[in-house]
Amino acid sequence: MIVAELDRLSPVPLWEQLAGILRAEIQAGQRPIMSESHLEQTYGVGRSTVRLALNALREEGLIVTVPGRGTFVKPQA
Repeated sequence: MIVAELDRLSPVPLWEQLAGILRAEIQAGQRPIMSESHLEQTYGVGRSTVRLALNALREEGLIVTVPGRGTFVKPQA
């Protein structure tokens, strides 16, 4: 798996960049959502950045969070 780099000099917020990377991977069927801590470590960002990105994907209906179990790609109809 190749991890895309975030552009820290871009005017686009890191959470939007991360959401875009994860969105593209979900739509390509390449990645189940990882834990917040794994995403933090993989992309070198803070928890708030990861949570904003995941919230955006949740609002788009791409992922679902099950309390106590984790965050998962939502099956597409």
